[in-house]
Amino acid sequence: MLCFYYNILSAQNILINYRNYAIEAGKITDTTLVQMLLPYKDSLQKQMKQVVGFSLQGMYKKQPESGLGNFLADCMKYMAAKKFEQKVDAAFVNYGGFRHFVPKGEITIGTLVDIIPFDNQIVLQEISGKQLQELLNIIAEKGGWPVSGIEMHIQQKKAVQIKVNHDPLDENKLYRIACTDYIANGGDGCRILQGVSVQNSGYLFLDALKEYCLLQTGLYRPIDGRTENRVVYDN
Repeated sequence: MLCFYYNILSAQNILINYRNYAIEAGKITDTTLVQMLLPYKDSLQKQMKQVVGFSLQGMYKKQPESGLGNFLADCMKYMAAKKFEQKVDAAFVNYGGFRHFVPKGEITIGTLVDIIPFDNQIVLQEISGKQLQELLNIIAEKGGWPVSGIEMHIQQKKAVQIKVNHDPLDENKLYRIACTDYIANGGDGCRILQGVSVQNSGYLFLDALKEYCLLQTGLYRPIDGRTENRVVYDN
C-alpha cells in the first residue's frame, strides 16, 4: 500500500490535509489522470533511452574496491574540480549511494538513474589531515568505499598506509575533498564532516555522471572503470 498526501499552504501557517489511497491491481484506472500524465511519461521515457556511452565489459559494485566504484569516484573528483574550478584532492562515494550495475553494451540515462537514484549534490569541504584520517577510519570500518585520489590499506578495520595523490597523508595539511551533501551532513555515519564549511552550487551527482559519460564517449573511451588497489584488505 502506498499513501499519498497533499499540503495546502496558507499565508500564516501550514494546513495539512491527507487521505490514504491503496494502490491495488483491482482498482479502476483513472483514465483522465492517465491521459494527463501521458505526454510527460512519453517525454521521460524518451529521455531515459538516450545513449550516453558504451561499456565493453560491464561494471559491478564490490568491496573494498570495484571498477564501478572507481569510475564513480573519479567522476566525482573530476567533475567537482571542473564545476567549482578548484583543485580537488580526493573524492568519496558511500557504498550505499549507488544501487545498480553497468551492463555490457549501450549505457543510457536510464541506466545512470538506476545506479544513482538519489538527488544528492556534489559539495566541497576542506578538512585537516587528521580529520581525513578519521573519515578514512570510518570508511575502513564499513569495509571500504569508492575513493579517488586516495590509496589505503584496511587493517583491523582501520585505515593505514594512506596516501593522498601518491604522497603520505599529512595530518597537519588541509585537503579539499568532494562528496555528496548527504555525506557532508553526517550521513552514513560520517559525523566527522558535520559542521565543516561546505561549498554547494546545487550540482547533482547524477548530472555530473551524465556529463562525465558524454565526455568519455566524446573522447572515444568506453565507460569502463578498473580496479587499481586503491583500497586493500590486509589479512
